[in-house]
Amino acid sequence: MAGLKFRNQGDNRDMSACCGPSKAGVGAAGPSSSCGCTADAIEKRPLWIVGTLKSDIGPVPVISTDISRSDFQEHFRCRISAYRNNYTVPPGLYAAGTPGRDSDILVSANYKLSFDALRKELKGLNAWVLVLDTKGINVWCAAGKGTFGTDELIKRIAAAKLDKLVDHRRIIVPQLGAPGISGHVVRKATGFTVNYGPVRAEDIAAYISSGYRPTEEMRTVAFPLVDRLILTPMEINPALKKYFPWYALVILLVFGLQPQGILFKDAFAAGSPFLILGMISILAGALFTPVLLPWVPFRSFAIKGWIVGMLSVFLFVQFVSVHGRPDTVLSLFTYLFFPLASSYIALQFTGSTTFTGMSGVKKELRISVPLYILGVIVSAVLLVIYKLGEWRLL
Repeated sequence: MAGLKFRNQGDNRDMSACCGPSKAGVGAAGPSSSCGCTADAIEKRPLWIVGTLKSDIGPVPVISTDISRSDFQEHFRCRISAYRNNYTVPPGLYAAGTPGRDSDILVSANYKLSFDALRKELKGLNAWVLVLDTKGINVWCAAGKGTFGTDELIKRIAAAKLDKLVDHRRIIVPQLGAPGISGHVVRKATGFTVNYGPVRAEDIAAYISSGYRPTEEMRTVAFPLVDRLILTPMEINPALKKYFPWYALVILLVFGLQPQGILFKDAFAAGSPFLILGMISILAGALFTPVLLPWVPFRSFAIKGWIVGMLSVFLFVQFVSVHGRPDTVLSLFTYLFFPLASSYIALQFTGSTTFTGMSGVKKELRISVPLYILGVIVSAVLLVIYKLGEWRLL
């Protein structure tokens, strides 16, 4: 190992492989021809790449094991906005510390939250990190979708020339990636044995020091309240941005529409309770259901969301009149549409939890989607009946 050079001021900067791995992964002995390795390229290099390590297969980017302030800011943006849809790192090979021919190889997704969760637990360790191209999806979801999969792992092992990098033939894959990785196929194709590591990155050091023998706790998938709360902004934000503006427009048009035109006073006066109910439905599905997940009966997320939505609507109606006078048609609309909306939003949370698998999600979708469509159609008919009645045409 010729040594490690860091990105410091002055002439000590290593100009090779300055841009990190290419899309094909690090496999050549020299820098990527598309990089150029100019001073501008070095300045544009991500802050989490702190240097390059000369290895038997060429220069490998060295990653920081510290999470910077900018990383924390990005993590926050990722959890509250669509920023996460493009929050990626280039797939390929990286080094943590000063790994050598006996150092472990850890596999990660190229979703930067997953990548950062791993690298911050490698402080004090010397390890290679092989990042798969999961299209910016986390390990758990990518394993279900197939992007964190056997073929991709085989491809990256070959592209990174791991057989020439290390003397051993073992590679550590996160346990949550196991559904996508067929160990015996990987071994047959590459000669590398797949070891399924712990669920949590924080247990990596203990797992390695124990001789790759995981404890029961390392294998246990926990999804406590704090973890569920952290994920809820990812569900609330899309619902508010994608669905609520269109819903609000429809509601205001329905309640403001009169034979003489659209009356804005009527629109806001009569429509406001239903706008609030729309917000409550979003919170019921994207916040209350995840928080109460272990305690709401039934395994189906659609049913859980419907129960929480129905309870939320019921409590709201007890304190706020949804219309100036009792109206059977509007009551039917209220108790039909809003719990179904909560159910639909809660069903999206299956992509954020380990409570269910891909087959379970597909089964729920097959049953639930037709019911959602039917519910929307019936709700629309009820609103039409209400308006015709209000105009005394029925």
